[in-house]
Amino acid sequence: MNPTMHHRPAPAFAPLRPLTCTLARTLALGLASLVAACGGGGGGSSDSAPSGGGSTSQVSVQFSTPAAGDVFTVGQGVAVAAHVAVNGADAADGTAVAFSAAAATATAATRTGTASTTLNGLAAGSQQLQATATVNGSTASAARTVYLRPAPQPLQVLVPAYFYPSGSGATAWDAMTAGAAAQPGVHVTAILNPSNGPASSADPVITRAATAFTQAGGQLVGYVYTRYGTGERSLADIRADIDAYFSFYGRSLVQGIFLDEMAATANRLAFYREIYNYIKAKDASLQVIGNPGAIPVAGYADVADVLITFEDQGAAYANYDPRTPAWSWLYALPNTHQAALVHNVDDCAAMQTAVQAAASARNQAGWVYMTHRAFNPATGVGNPWNGLPSYWTALLGTVNSVNTGRALPACS
Repeated sequence: MNPTMHHRPAPAFAPLRPLTCTLARTLALGLASLVAACGGGGGGSSDSAPSGGGSTSQVSVQFSTPAAGDVFTVGQGVAVAAHVAVNGADAADGTAVAFSAAAATATAATRTGTASTTLNGLAAGSQQLQATATVNGSTASAARTVYLRPAPQPLQVLVPAYFYPSGSGATAWDAMTAGAAAQPGVHVTAILNPSNGPASSADPVITRAATAFTQAGGQLVGYVYTRYGTGERSLADIRADIDAYFSFYGRSLVQGIFLDEMAATANRLAFYREIYNYIKAKDASLQVIGNPGAIPVAGYADVADVLITFEDQGAAYANYDPRTPAWSWLYALPNTHQAALVHNVDDCAAMQTAVQAAASARNQAGWVYMTHRAFNPATGVGNPWNGLPSYWTALLGTVNSVNTGRALPACS
């Protein structure tokens, strides 16, 4: 997220002559005895896996609830229900169904074919639910994947403040400061970026604006770009930028570091671990925000306190969905460890839709920023971070309303 460059998926048989009634009955009885002696088979439905023998009963099990991919909150029981059919009809009342997921188990009896109960004690992350029933020696099971997340914390706002606090930039800094003061219930963090980094010396204009912003309740983190851990920027250069923020503006103004152009692959983890440890050695309470701009491999959760798991246009955010095996580790993280920076969100109504999506259990974001300002990732044209969104005040009001469960503010 560079300030000027954005970085940045049956065999046939011959006919037989008619049999006499006596001979037909004799053969039919013999065939039934043979089937019983061999053990009858059992069929199953699309999410049912029957097994076992000893009966001609065909047993199927299908989950009624929850829906596949539902996301729940840890500590709240997960309601489960499954329908059991035997030879295509509802299982007899009282048929036992065993539900399980990891260490959680429960048993319930059917009524008009359906058994329901609640599974408690499920841990955060991806969970495989199982429902199993046995009737007349035939067993069938069904499986369903759901996700659990830690209890969410209120949304925060993360502003890429890549504008100088003079001219129109001064107006943006003033509005950012006024917004932080007017909405004390909304935590606002701005990314301080004097010159694609800390520049070569302290800037008194920036110092004054930064001081006013923090006094209004805002928080600042210093911008440092890392070139995806390729070595194009050395660890020495990155450390020097980190040091400069604290030398120029002090620990009282700078509460953490924003690592831009972060890699997302496992082979770069060691590089970012060194940077993370370097920052934490200065002060363990410093916040480290890493920006791969997309969902990285799970190891990056250990080298940043917050990860930007989405940075793209609003239309793409509408399709953001980490409910896949490769990304399901995100549901084990608190939402305070995940952020979304969304541009090309054209108006206030679209912004409110995006904020509500961010706060949803599926998206699991804890930090958000939406702006009408445009950038085209395909062409590299545009800069979405060179000013505040036209609906800045409404953005803060919307976040506050979502956090408090109130009606959203009207869009003017």
